[in-house]
Amino acid sequence: MAGAIGAIGVRSGKELNRLGPMAKLAASVLYVRLPVWKIWPGGVVYLADFIHKQRPDIRQEILDLALVAPERRKAVLRERLTEMRPDVVAFSWRNMQTFGPHPENDALEVVMNYDHSPRLWRRVKAAWDAIGIIWDYASARLRNFGFIRLARRLAPEARLLVGGTAVSIFGKYIAEKCPNDTVVVVGEGEETLLSIVDGLPFPAGHHWYKDGGGKLEHRHTEENFDLSQLSAVDFPYIESIFPGFRDYLGGTIGVHTKRGCPYQCHFCLYNKIEGSRQRYRDPVEVAREVEVLSKVYGVRHIWFTDAQFCSTRRSTRHVEAILDEMIARQVKVGWTGYLRLNFLTPELAEKMLRTGIGSIDLSFTGTQELVDSLTLGYDLEQQMAAFHLFKAAGHVDQKIKLYMPLNAPGETPQTLRATIARIRQLYDMFGRDNVLPFIFFIGVQPNTPIERKLIAEGYLAPDYNPLTLNPFVIKKLLYNPPPLGRLIGRAYLEAFAHSGVADDYIGRATIEILERHLQGLPAGAAAAAPKSAPAAAADSRPPADQLDACNEDLRV
Repeated sequence: MAGAIGAIGVRSGKELNRLGPMAKLAASVLYVRLPVWKIWPGGVVYLADFIHKQRPDIRQEILDLALVAPERRKAVLRERLTEMRPDVVAFSWRNMQTFGPHPENDALEVVMNYDHSPRLWRRVKAAWDAIGIIWDYASARLRNFGFIRLARRLAPEARLLVGGTAVSIFGKYIAEKCPNDTVVVVGEGEETLLSIVDGLPFPAGHHWYKDGGGKLEHRHTEENFDLSQLSAVDFPYIESIFPGFRDYLGGTIGVHTKRGCPYQCHFCLYNKIEGSRQRYRDPVEVAREVEVLSKVYGVRHIWFTDAQFCSTRRSTRHVEAILDEMIARQVKVGWTGYLRLNFLTPELAEKMLRTGIGSIDLSFTGTQELVDSLTLGYDLEQQMAAFHLFKAAGHVDQKIKLYMPLNAPGETPQTLRATIARIRQLYDMFGRDNVLPFIFFIGVQPNTPIERKLIAEGYLAPDYNPLTLNPFVIKKLLYNPPPLGRLIGRAYLEAFAHSGVADDYIGRATIEILERHLQGLPAGAAAAAPKSAPAAAADSRPPADQLDACNEDLRV
């Protein structure tokens, strides 16, 4: 990127001369992962590894506040800032919006009960719970800004950076709230941080900058960082700078193989955050990284964190090269990631199963009409044919996880019936217990086609605030409007009410209750809510490791 210096190697005398007399070279970097649920801090790890390999003389440390008790976080941060006295403090902010479901807060469950429970006391309780969630959400946002301001007070000469997925979506808002002289990184952070470590007064990369006088500046660039520079992570080094490293080894570790997404799905922001051009890591380095995690650290589960692990024809060949390397290295690890099966071949399906794919995770809807209206960019019959390839390649008990955008714009009783019919085909193919429908409602994100469509239709006000604390606007951002919204919500609540007796998977039970109620609707009729009276709502979304970083979808 323009403005970056010395992308490879240590700083030479020639490079230092280019920095000019005002440059201040950094000798230390403190990474602060702002509080979130316990999930592998992959972005921070890759960034620290990259800086170490480019500037090995820099002292670095990772402080993960997710691993610190809430009442001690401020004191621990104060202690590290005082003892380390870092030249650069880089904050990572993962999630910001209220409606992003996660293990510590399920706003979606509250909305389902408030809108759809037939029992008044559950609706009243949901309203009370909503107040608590919004209070926690607002407090967490204020606390995060408080941590950043604390760093400015205790390290007044340090360069401050704030990055992460929340920042990439709401960069300007965050920059406005940060202390003066703060760089707010949008998207990739490698070259921005490298330019700051090297003392450049004007950072590289896409960012907002709040200068010493409080004025905002915006520098926009396309994401074009060369991922071939990202060799396998030096995990012994990461362990030496990250005291919480081993706390994550018993769970799922994220590994990314590429960045960028060429698709234009109506509800997704990946192509804005990572760019639309796919860029790839060396398959040998990816396989080496997985091998070390498995053989040295005993990691048993890998989540490939790409927007989609395989999607285009070229990226599918890249995936196959990674799997070939894993086979050659005899890596035994369970892995998964979001898949797009447009270009699946019998050989690739066999290699996926052979290398330990634990589940087949993909977007799913039962009509080409909805696929096209959401611009998901795949052919439904081609997708169904790919399932047959997995079956023929030797599928045993790997789970088929279907992420279904129910009640998306254009959904009708007929399209719901078609989706359920397709699910029944998969039951027949893989066995009912191996097929897991994950119901999700589209989360409306700023600057997406779905947002523009809903504003044009009057569903959202043109000047609505995506970070509002207004619960009625927040509810709208969980897109599940009537009349189908009530049908789906009641079916979900009914499924949970009987889950203790039937001991069944709630997402699957919801689909079967929907099927039962849809059978009573004539073709073309509007959906009416079922009359059953459920007891409560619950959770049927995937594990925390697999919740989307950007919150562009909301999985029940």
